[in-house]
Amino acid sequence: MKKHIVSHIAIYILSAIMLIFGYYHLKNPKAMMEYVPSNVPNPVLWVKIVGVAFILAAIAFILNKFVRIAAYLLAAMLLTFAFFIHFDIYRNAGTEEVKVNALINILKDTALAAFALHIAGSADSHGIKF
Repeated sequence: MKKHIVSHIAIYILSAIMLIFGYYHLKNPKAMMEYVPSNVPNPVLWVKIVGVAFILAAIAFILNKFVRIAAYLLAAMLLTFAFFIHFDIYRNAGTEEVKVNALINILKDTALAAFALHIAGSADSHGIKF
């Protein structure tokens, strides 16, 4: 397979994952509210905003428009989740199961953020050059 085809497939897979995350955030925000810190007002609104952000990033990647800014913002959001939400859950976990799930979320969000940073680094003002 040619390198550019693999890159396209990888970005489309990430976009599909972001669309699914976004859809889930919008369809079932109450299930995601447990991750919103208790001092944040209107947690349902924030869950929905995150869902829209995931969907907008996916659309930017699919259309190859505003890719760099979308990728940087996606990475920043995911790293924020990893270190300010999931790491806090990990530190304060009451059970081993909660601790393991938090660690998995830290690793998942960090890996996805790294991929988004790779995409941002590959993009110019016109999108990604394959």
